[in-house]
Amino acid sequence: MRTKHRGVAVVLAMGVVALAAIAAAAMLASQGTWSRRAELTSEHVQAQALAQAGVDWARAVLSDDRRSSGVDHLGEPWALRLPPVPVDNGELAGQIEDQQGAFNLNNLLKNGAVSPPYVQQFRRLLRILDLPDALADAYLAAGRPLIDAAELATVPGFDEAVRARLRPFITALPRFTAVNVNTASPEVLATVIEGLDLDAARELVAQRGRAYFRDRAEFLAQLPPGAVAGANDVATGSDFFQASVRVTIGGAQARGTALLARQGAGWPAVVWRKYP
Repeated sequence: MRTKHRGVAVVLAMGVVALAAIAAAAMLASQGTWSRRAELTSEHVQAQALAQAGVDWARAVLSDDRRSSGVDHLGEPWALRLPPVPVDNGELAGQIEDQQGAFNLNNLLKNGAVSPPYVQQFRRLLRILDLPDALADAYLAAGRPLIDAAELATVPGFDEAVRARLRPFITALPRFTAVNVNTASPEVLATVIEGLDLDAARELVAQRGRAYFRDRAEFLAQLPPGAVAGANDVATGSDFFQASVRVTIGGAQARGTALLARQGAGWPAVVWRKYP
């Protein structure tokens, strides 16, 4: 009988030990999960802070560039993609893109009214990209300026495929802007210069690669016969740039994008910023 009771006691003791072990393991797992969550939260905060610092780096670069010259071209330091830079437990990378090298969709509307010359330019861009001409009408029907070109997603007809085709060539800026001929693609040059075909635009871009255009007059002198640029349509300097930053810290990542506007010799203003 004692043997039987002793056996029951041993089984009960083993059960208690097993339950204690399970409880201890659960506590350790919970602590480990909390610790990792805290670590990830800290890493994410650090990554976000560095992404914001990266945007300020871009502002400093653009401010310094404005003090040195009023001409902007793709051979300048701001145009060089920042390679991944090691930081504590991670890396930071970024780039600055001239937004005046793209066609400004907000040029189509001036004080709420349609601007026919720029509607014509937009139609020309659509034809160059083999997109339906009716998209221009769909955009005008929306009747409002865009804060960001990504808002085209709300306009009927501008599905993902259309937006992907347009994305490299368009922008949305808070005021009328000329196209910078030192940074624009052949497609954009052919869009804003009447009578300039795509092959001739490619030749201008190749020429610019050898020596950038120092002023508007120098560029106009290189246009082929029959090609005409409007008085306010082209320039050799820019005020609006987009800075993009990517940061990795441990297991956390952060991205930052900001539209920057240069005003005078100080640091560019932040028109908008996104930290998704």
